[in-house]
Amino acid sequence: MNGGPSGFNNAPVTRGFIVASAVFSVFFGIRRSNQFGLSYQDIIQNLQISRLVPSIFAFSSSPELIFGLYLLYYFRIFERQIGSNKYSVFILFSSIASLLLEVSAIALLRGSPSDFLAPGPYGLIYASFIPFYFDIPVSTHFRVFGIKFSDKFFVYLAGLQLLLSSWRRSFLPGICGIVAGFLYRMNVFGIRKAKFPASVSSFFSRLSWLSSASPPASSRNVIPNVPSTTVRQRNFDSVPTTVEPSEEYITTLVSMGFDRDSARRALIQARNDINAATNVLLEAQSH
Repeated sequence: MNGGPSGFNNAPVTRGFIVASAVFSVFFGIRRSNQFGLSYQDIIQNLQISRLVPSIFAFSSSPELIFGLYLLYYFRIFERQIGSNKYSVFILFSSIASLLLEVSAIALLRGSPSDFLAPGPYGLIYASFIPFYFDIPVSTHFRVFGIKFSDKFFVYLAGLQLLLSSWRRSFLPGICGIVAGFLYRMNVFGIRKAKFPASVSSFFSRLSWLSSASPPASSRNVIPNVPSTTVRQRNFDSVPTTVEPSEEYITTLVSMGFDRDSARRALIQARNDINAATNVLLEAQSH
């Protein structure tokens, strides 16, 4: 199983976030690992609020950076599923909710002045494990020494490695991220219906283009190489119900873990709209 087509096609927000995390980590976090970690003394006693924003992006060590960026890159699959505008809301909600939980935990635990939480986008990463667990199906199994594993095993293994990378300093932010993911799934405050204007994902697309030689991708969750006339005709009434599904759409759904026949039928039912087809497949799986 993989995260879909390689690269950042239809995932400009993910690309922008990864670029920001890499820049913060290389130029600030790794060089000064203790500067952006949250601690009781700095946040509660000295009210150094300026630490909060950098702590969302900057990893404090090279191993954390490697595993963290790998997971962020893999979870771009969710931006492709729900679209860049809703995924931007997911990033903001999971990051803020996790950060508030971390600050609350620091205030309750009151560790020693030298104790601080590991910085980095733990909130977003571990919040993403919730839809990964519930919504991404297992496509294959394999056995090692008689023990049965699924193709999702290596993603969980990378997450466990990152969670325990700094032991208690990284464990608590990871748990807070998982709680934030559950809150999003429970649709608190109707958050799952919220989405940013298209200009937000367009901004991330232009921002991430600075690190790439290719032109910015469309902010819509549309597979590339589709004729522009098809992109413009988003009204389902204008798409023939008997249209043959795009082979690239089928490949994308198969890479998400769905079988080929189900993917093809869902695309026909959704009139060749990959977002609607994904929802059809996920709803069918939940019943």
